[in-house]
Amino acid sequence: MSCSSSSEGEDEGTDAYRKGGYHAVRPGDQFCGGRYIAQRKLGWGHFSTVWLAFDKETSRFVALKIQKSAPEFAGAAMHEIEFLTAIAQGDPSNSKCIIQLLDHFKHSGPNGQHICLVFEFLGDSLLRLIKYNRYKGIGLSKVKEICKWVLLGLDYLHRELGIIHTDLKPENILLVSTIDPSKDPIRSNATPMLERPEGGLNGCTVSSTIERNLKRKAKRAVAKISARRESMEGISENKKSLEEIDMRCKIVDFGNACWADQQFAEAVQTRQYRAPEVILGAGYSFSVDMWSLACIAFELATGDMLFIPKGGHGYDEDEDHLALMMELLGKMPRKIAISGCHSKDLFDRHGDLKRIRRLKYWPLDKLLVDKYKFPESDAREFAEFLCPLLDFAPEKRPTSAECLKHPWLNSQDPKPIDDKKDIGLQKVEVGMSKLRV
Repeated sequence: MSCSSSSEGEDEGTDAYRKGGYHAVRPGDQFCGGRYIAQRKLGWGHFSTVWLAFDKETSRFVALKIQKSAPEFAGAAMHEIEFLTAIAQGDPSNSKCIIQLLDHFKHSGPNGQHICLVFEFLGDSLLRLIKYNRYKGIGLSKVKEICKWVLLGLDYLHRELGIIHTDLKPENILLVSTIDPSKDPIRSNATPMLERPEGGLNGCTVSSTIERNLKRKAKRAVAKISARRESMEGISENKKSLEEIDMRCKIVDFGNACWADQQFAEAVQTRQYRAPEVILGAGYSFSVDMWSLACIAFELATGDMLFIPKGGHGYDEDEDHLALMMELLGKMPRKIAISGCHSKDLFDRHGDLKRIRRLKYWPLDKLLVDKYKFPESDAREFAEFLCPLLDFAPEKRPTSAECLKHPWLNSQDPKPIDDKKDIGLQKVEVGMSKLRV
């Protein structure tokens, strides 16, 4: 289990290790009356740090998420526990493709009282998988496999529980095991640390930050040199090992989840995976998760985000985002364009964008062929799966149960695409050379 909002290659720093902030942890520290023993840090986010821990009661490794102690962070943790508890109660066999909450408790430390959540140990995020394959795309057969697992999880959330995730993105979907087997304590037969190492000083997690940063910078320099060498020599180890990675995955991070009939916020979803009705302020339901899934599937297949909106001269990110959508999917129907509480800021009475007047259209199947060199049949079939999920009318998007029956997901795996060394190496905005007037 990694922290979904953690920053790879960075450290959380020492400033937030204060009253109301993070709890300083050392390997060997005990939690919950000695039941859980901290092993090593897995990640961090703005709300918490996440540690690999060993559960002495069940003799297995778990992920321990330790929330900051300020009241607002405690409130967020209790919100997440509410949804995770409902999810776990409805899935006693742990087969619904959603991360399982095993336990939760409070831990008192120098910076206050921290709510701690104990999860099953999972592997790397889909974002890490995309990066691991150097933003080249992982192949349509792997995309299909991942989509099936995610759709099974969404079907459980939507149909059985009435929960909208509202923040589906590659960081919030974790593989069931690590890409590198040596980093998986179960597969590597790691011996758990049951006592704190001798000679440790209080607060060493914080005090050694400078030393760790220096080591990290040195590792980065070595990695860059190795990457250049591999690029020059044409090494394709990643591509070979991709076939050996277990693509089973689970949906995680329910800090922003809501009940369909009890929504907490109007502005939901991470920007690049945000549905048009959220931008327009027109209300939302389960279909926002389906829109996000389509964006994720495209990113897995190509290595590029589907939409990368940016503000410009005379227009903001929201208007650019809608323009990118229309360049890919066609003009938004007027009825939908003017349906939200923010519509008047973005569209005129005719349903045209106010500040971005001319668009260059590039349909999805043509984009996949022209830019990403997909065979036409693969591009057409993939677009036939994605386009209904990207319908501007939320009520027309298929449900997760309907998607699981789609011919593309259940067809024979497509033939491998010829290696295109340039695919995904140049990060260019998708679709999207607009003429701004």
